[in-house]
Amino acid sequence: MSDRKATLHVEGMDPIELPIYSGSTGPDVIDVRQLVSKGLFTYDPGFVSTASCESKITYIDGDNGILLHRGYAIEDLAANSNYLETCYLLVHGELPTAEQLEEFTANITNNTMVHEQLMHFFNGFRRDAHPMAIMCGVVGALSAFYHDQLDNSNPDHREKAIHRLIAKMPTLAAMCYKYSIGQPFIYPRDDLNYAENFLHMMFGKPTAESNIDPVLARAMDKIFMLHADHEQNASTSTVRLAGSSGANPFACIASGIAALWGPAHGGANEAVLDMLEEIGDVSNIDAFVAKAKDKNDPFRLMGFGHRVYKNFDPRATVMRETCDEVLELLGVENDPLLQIAKRLEQIALEDEYFIQRKLYPNVDFYSGIILKAIGIPTSMFTVIFALARTVGWISHWHEMLNSSYRIGRPRQLYTGEPQRSYPTK
Repeated sequence: MSDRKATLHVEGMDPIELPIYSGSTGPDVIDVRQLVSKGLFTYDPGFVSTASCESKITYIDGDNGILLHRGYAIEDLAANSNYLETCYLLVHGELPTAEQLEEFTANITNNTMVHEQLMHFFNGFRRDAHPMAIMCGVVGALSAFYHDQLDNSNPDHREKAIHRLIAKMPTLAAMCYKYSIGQPFIYPRDDLNYAENFLHMMFGKPTAESNIDPVLARAMDKIFMLHADHEQNASTSTVRLAGSSGANPFACIASGIAALWGPAHGGANEAVLDMLEEIGDVSNIDAFVAKAKDKNDPFRLMGFGHRVYKNFDPRATVMRETCDEVLELLGVENDPLLQIAKRLEQIALEDEYFIQRKLYPNVDFYSGIILKAIGIPTSMFTVIFALARTVGWISHWHEMLNSSYRIGRPRQLYTGEPQRSYPTK
């Protein structure tokens, strides 16, 4: 219990003492749970000043550009770890031993295939359906194939669901792409690592052996790792809220995919490519930068600055290095959109307007460029984001079920009509 108190004075009521709690790092929080018994609610649209839960998974200090997973800085993880090891860390709380990582990797590898009947599910979608629309459906449909192992109170069922979701998301994501272009689905291979397998299923053909360049595989692994979790964002909060009702994990992750699909959340790297296409040519950049600086012009440069990071996005530093490696490997310096992107990056890092406002290129800017260079269409960008973020969602779901929680029930400030009588005729 906390010895510190905040006192709330409300006219006509006795003072109300509210406990103040301190986390291991970050701002203190005022416990307002007793206010409902006093006939009061707090008002916080978007919950931007409300801690909706207690969590040990991820911490963000936006003012100082810090992102920690279980206490480890994202820069350290990017330099020394890989996506599956980071998955283990997020789920279990500690880095695995060599034996634990080997067992975890084997569990993921052994679960990458999906039921053959699920493939028929795709035929119900139009060929031109957005891949995120398909992902929402097929991930939710997984619960129909494991209906006898959906007891959230059973630790073994939860662990199997975690492994299945992490393992099958690359398979389903690649299937969404293959379906959209009319090519046959490519089965996963046990001899490839997580990122290699995704690229194999995305670009492989039954008529030829896949040849996965290690630089591209490392780049995909970095993209997965840097998007693995980001604290209590809209989609993670959605997964927790759905999970608080006791919904099965596949339904919860499908709800997270639906929330991520919003252009204000997961569509940022897709918006970067849309912006580059709108600019069209390097010769138009100065005019568009001028539009971005004009406060009366609605045009915005996408991929610069971040709502949470007020200084710099620590993930962008890692992603920039990876971006340079990929562009050098592929030799795509003549691609007009990538030429625009590199010129915009130079302006943002040198122009005083951007420097003073801390509008640095963020992780979405660089990941969008990488995905474009690899040959992944923009419609797949948010799907890949969902693939990577699944481990964060399922870690928060798992953490919530291991804690004392209540079903989510936000309150409201009602401004409609008070009770009134039905008019007599």
